[in-house]
Formats: sequence, structure tokens, C-alpha cells
Amino acid sequence: MLHVFQDRAEAGRELAGRLAAYAGRPGLLVLALPRGGVPVAFEVAAALGLPLDVFTARKLGVPGHEELAMGAVASGGVCVMNPDIVNAFAVPVGEVTRVIAEAEREIRRRELAFRGDRPPVDVHGSTVILVDDGIATGATVRAAVSALRAQHVQRVVVAAPVAAFDSLARIEHAADEVAVLMAPARFRAVGAWYREFPQLEDDEVRALLERAARELPEEARLAARRRAHLV
Repeated sequence: MLHVFQDRAEAGRELAGRLAAYAGRPGLLVLALPRGGVPVAFEVAAALGLPLDVFTARKLGVPGHEELAMGAVASGGVCVMNPDIVNAFAVPVGEVTRVIAEAEREIRRRELAFRGDRPPVDVHGSTVILVDDGIATGATVRAAVSALRAQHVQRVVVAAPVAAFDSLARIEHAADEVAVLMAPARFRAVGAWYREFPQLEDDEVRALLERAARELPEEARLAARRRAHLV
């Protein structure tokens, strides 16, 4: 049944129920797509007793229509384009190149802001639950999945409280499993499915990651540190 979530935390708690079969399994970690996916993923990681980190990806907005994704880039230099959107808006090659370069700079900036000197987790051989607060075109998620594949993950589970029905097939093709609570045909926008949908700042993301590091079960914290090569 379709409904509107109060906020991202409530959506995360509901999504954790959908993912309950993964609770406490070894070799798993939760990766959030920042910024909006972090509060959702925090609740998922806390409920399942799994380590939490971020995996940075960024939408490539059509110039003049920035909310419409013509593609996305993710950590590791992976770029996924939506040629139908590029062609429909006749976006020049030079503009595409410029938008990609700006997105890659922002990814580098965010990774430094979120982690500081801490390296990203080593996902090699792991099962990753990739979480966002909602999926519209799916371009950002698909870029992130492609980047994770390049790092030789064992399995990728894409999870979100809500996703556009028209995007599900493309996401299911990219991921090993897709867990969504709602897939409305009339999607409109991610924020339409939340009563409270504020834009998050970098320090809010960093605070949630630090809180996760303090509050996760000891076993999950040690697993996260091992993956980050800190022990």
C-alpha cells in the first residue's frame, strides 16, 4: 500500500524490516548514497547490526533542467549515461564533458568531507546493501552498482523506501537483488513521499557516520575497521 513516510528515519526503520533476513550475517556491510541515503541507511545498519559507510555517487543533471538526470558518476571513475535524455534535450558533447568534470570534483570533495583521512572500506568479496532515500531515474544507483562491481563485490542489494516503477527493470538488471517498499507508477519526485524532507549538510552526514561507529555492535565495528585497514 502506498503511503507517505514521516521522515528518512522512519523510512529506514521500515526498510530494515524488509531486509531482516540479512541481520547479523558475516561479510555484509551497508553503504549509503549521500547525502539523503545516510539517515535511511543508518537505521538499516543499526537494526541489522551491520557496519555503515558511504559510497559517493552524483547525478548528472541536464543543463537548465538539473533535477533531470542524463547520467551519473560514482567513486572509482565510473560513469553511466542515459542517452535517451541526452538526445531528447540535444545536450552538446562539451556540456556533457563539463558536467561530468564538475561531478567528479564534487565526489572528491564529499569523500574528503565525509571521511577526512579515513580510507573507504574495502568491499572486495563482500555483500553490499546499497541504500538511498528514493530512486527516480536510477542513474545514480546504477553508476554506484557499476563502481562496486569494479571493486569485486560478491553481491549487491539495492534498497530504498520508494522507487519509480519505470526504473525498477533497469535497477533489477544491474543489481543482484532490489528491496523497495513502494514502486508507484506516478512517482513525481522522491521528496513527494516524505512529510519532512530537508536537504542534509555535510556535517550531518559526518555526525551520523560517527554515531554509527560508536553505536554499532562491537563485532560490526571491528569488521568495519578491518575493511578500512585500520587494525
